[in-house]
Amino acid sequence: MQTHIVPVGFDYDRLIAPLIRDQLDVDRVILLEGAVGSEANVEYSRNLSKKLEKDFTNLLGAETERVVVAGVYDYDAAFEQAYDLINAELDAGSEVWVNISAMPRPVSFAFATAAHSITLERQEDRDRIHTYYTAPEKYLETELAEELRAAKDLLAGVRDGDLDADDEEIATHLASISDLLEEFDERGTTIGAKKIGDGHIVELPVASFSNVKPFEEVILFLLGDHGEFASVSELAEVLARELNEEYTDSFRSKVIYNVDRLGPGGKGYVEQEERGKSYRTRLSRIGELWVRAHADN
Repeated sequence: MQTHIVPVGFDYDRLIAPLIRDQLDVDRVILLEGAVGSEANVEYSRNLSKKLEKDFTNLLGAETERVVVAGVYDYDAAFEQAYDLINAELDAGSEVWVNISAMPRPVSFAFATAAHSITLERQEDRDRIHTYYTAPEKYLETELAEELRAAKDLLAGVRDGDLDADDEEIATHLASISDLLEEFDERGTTIGAKKIGDGHIVELPVASFSNVKPFEEVILFLLGDHGEFASVSELAEVLARELNEEYTDSFRSKVIYNVDRLGPGGKGYVEQEERGKSYRTRLSRIGELWVRAHADN
């Protein structure tokens, strides 16, 4: 079961388009609606939420639930709500995906931090919690602002008698304004979902708060240099050669122990894929970032 928790702000495309384009599994969606702000803002966000609820159901066949976030600027309350929602979905057996592309920043940060915290508390579920972001192809506000400036100049010129606007010019501006407003009402403040790399979402890796010991550092840098090893034994053999040490059962056991500490059940810097009796070993995303950040050291 794949559950997506989606805070709804003033966007439509980047909350649903990447899931369709990247053909991600979406079984259940929790849409978070803000209940703070001007009446117009709340109503606009609520209308987008209704549209998303309908389209998640019709286009992706997902079970959809709408949940109110009472205070979109109350970080503490949003964190508590996120903590409860994510844990409840994990307890129900779901893999949880948290979209932090929309809604005011306190809600997005609260949900991202809650997801991160839960991965540290529930190490066995670390691989079932994901936080991701989608960038828009363009922001509609800039086009609305440009058209507003053009309309302002036109009206000011007519008012001051410096400009005789003909019916065709007025009709052109009216058509442009109507199209922009229709697009704004239909799709919100952003258009499209920008492709980044091979897909349309950027998953944010979960960091580890554990210190890396010297021998673990050597393993991480070796993986950074070589990319991947077909087995931990192969990794141990190469490491023994590079350290000019004898490759013994004791050395191999030491490498296996440290790789386990760096793996999914430990610090999360290494990921392994079972292949027969061996484990293909490579850096996780956060492991790659660690090596990159410490390369100059």
